[in-house]
Amino acid sequence: SRVRLLLQEKKSSLLHTCFGRIFHLPPQEDTQGSKAALYSKTLAVMDSMLQVLILSAGTLGTMALQNILQLLLPFTSSHPAVVQRRAMARIARLTSFIADYPLQVCSYFAQTIPLRKQCFETHQFAMLGMLVGHLTLCCTCKDKETSQEAAEALCHLHTFFLRSKRSYRSLWLPNTGQLQLEEDWQARQSWHLSQTVYAKKMFLIFMKYLQPSHRVDIILMAIKSFRQPSTYSISVAAKMVTTLLANPAFPTGQVLKIVQAIYRILPFVTSEAALSSLDRALLMLTEKNLSEVVTSLLQCSPTCTNVTMIMWRVMLSKPQISEKVLQELLSLTMNLSLYKTSASTKGNPRMLSLAAGKMMSEILLQCICLEQVKAIFPKLFLALLFQVSFTTELMLQEVHIFWRKHQQDLLTPIRSAVLSMQVLLCNMGFEQEARAIEVEGGWDALLSAQTHLTGVCIVARKVVTIPTSLLSTIFCHVAELLSVEDPTLEMIAMVFLIEMLGCIKLKEELNRVLEIFPMYLQSQCLGMPSLVLRGILKLTKRPDMAKKTLVLLPDVMEQLQSADSDTTITALSVLTTMLQLLEGKALILTTLALVDKLQPLFNNESNTVRELSIHLFQDVIELVAGIKKRRMEEELWDSLVPLLFHLHDQDENVVKASQEALCTAGQFLKWQKLAELTETAQAWSICERLLARKRNRAKLYLYQSRLYLQSPQEHLRLEAVRFI
Repeated sequence: SRVRLLLQEKKSSLLHTCFGRIFHLPPQEDTQGSKAALYSKTLAVMDSMLQVLILSAGTLGTMALQNILQLLLPFTSSHPAVVQRRAMARIARLTSFIADYPLQVCSYFAQTIPLRKQCFETHQFAMLGMLVGHLTLCCTCKDKETSQEAAEALCHLHTFFLRSKRSYRSLWLPNTGQLQLEEDWQARQSWHLSQTVYAKKMFLIFMKYLQPSHRVDIILMAIKSFRQPSTYSISVAAKMVTTLLANPAFPTGQVLKIVQAIYRILPFVTSEAALSSLDRALLMLTEKNLSEVVTSLLQCSPTCTNVTMIMWRVMLSKPQISEKVLQELLSLTMNLSLYKTSASTKGNPRMLSLAAGKMMSEILLQCICLEQVKAIFPKLFLALLFQVSFTTELMLQEVHIFWRKHQQDLLTPIRSAVLSMQVLLCNMGFEQEARAIEVEGGWDALLSAQTHLTGVCIVARKVVTIPTSLLSTIFCHVAELLSVEDPTLEMIAMVFLIEMLGCIKLKEELNRVLEIFPMYLQSQCLGMPSLVLRGILKLTKRPDMAKKTLVLLPDVMEQLQSADSDTTITALSVLTTMLQLLEGKALILTTLALVDKLQPLFNNESNTVRELSIHLFQDVIELVAGIKKRRMEEELWDSLVPLLFHLHDQDENVVKASQEALCTAGQFLKWQKLAELTETAQAWSICERLLARKRNRAKLYLYQSRLYLQSPQEHLRLEAVRFI
């Protein structure tokens, strides 16, 4: 088989040379007496030679036939009429030959039985789509002889498949009466039909033999023919495309080929009928393969050229389709993957996201399908905001890849996204909000990675004035996005959500954040726990939400051990407010738990942490002052030494906080002398009296003092030495 294939390849180059020389003989030689007869004999010998090549190939006859046809087909187009006639005549003779001498074709193509195993490659008629499509179009050729030869070739080709079908079915279904009727019907076809009608009829007959890959070949061929309206019938090509697109099943990647074919041919199509056909084809393809079409068109032109804009307008011209297209673009815009990078847009979600965002910008700028845009306003607004944030983090290489074909546009990707947000607000009737953001510098802040979060805060603060229904939808959508951890947009989404918590228009929607916050308090993202705590602090100051936040109390207390001082400071502020909301048993249990967690913070490196922790410690004492609890007294005795040391703290606010806490502790312990000595700052005298009253705690006090020997403050180290 390999030797035969090698021979076939060598013959192909010879055949191509032979065809070229014979078909291009001057036309006059074809009509001059003996020369005409000689030329006819030459063509007859050529036909015989081609038949011998097919016969000599044996089991590879089908492959040999296809090799020959692939050499002949190019001569039937883009050549002088005489060359087309001669080449088409050879194809007609070949199909007549195989109709009388059926080759071994796989039953998969004969459509007789279900495919049980893979067909042999040598029996597959892989070029069936190309052949049928080309012959069908040639039936409408302006040259009468060429069209007649093409019609004859189609007729013979159909007979070949009928007989192949009968041959295979006879092995499974002995009754072949129906096949005979089909063959008789084909024989009685009216040759007086017009070229266009006949071409359409024959094409429909061949539909049952076409596999998905064949269908794509024909679609691509028909689309390409729109560039030559004077050569082939546009109505036939349009019929072929419409009929084949009615079946949405295409192999993977074939939709991209079809979309690319339309994109490439569109600038060269001048016929209104052809343009109308392309519009219908694009709508049909979009309706049945929405996701693939949208992705394919974005890959064709990420920066949205004039040609793609024409195609997008067609896809958005029907409300029922435009809504789905916008949803798909929205989904792609939100697909802000941080993990895939590539040197092209193909299969790269980062680039596709940029392309989808750019397309959204064009839709907004050109005011296309505004009603459908309004329907998705909340999600679209957030998608554009996240697109801006995402674009600020793009690598320079990625920006260059995306923008290299559109460098004359002064709008960089990030400026395009920011402009889209402004236009969207204005299109929705929120010009006042857009102007307010501009006045506060929000739009400019969004453009820089350094000030971006500030810009997000400004935008969030200003959009809270929009109608409650839209605001509620935006808030719920942000909460929904945060319900699933996504490092790509979680910080931006949280900043936006936190800024909205103070809006009085939002009520029941706020309950959703109570489910989200615990997850993000455990986040490893720098600054996230502190941000969430600020959000909780906002809620504690709302009368309708304050007590509901107590469910988060255990999670907030855990943040006291955070290594980030900002997080600890915010947690202390939140706990100070939450303690005022507690009562009864919950208050006692919480205060007892807090005392243990607060004492280690007295020696924190941050002045603010030391001050706030001591103040909170004092609040705890005051809250339980009316409830005598033995354990609280024990905790207070154990906390006195650290407080005494901090009477010598370098920070005056910490010194003052320590004095106040010691006074309150003295009142709680009913040790009046402690309060008096604290007011006069006689720390040394207090230490002596403390040891005199609690000698059983001397070991603990010694341990606490040794910890302060490592303090960064010299005064505290000296006090520790004196106490020891």
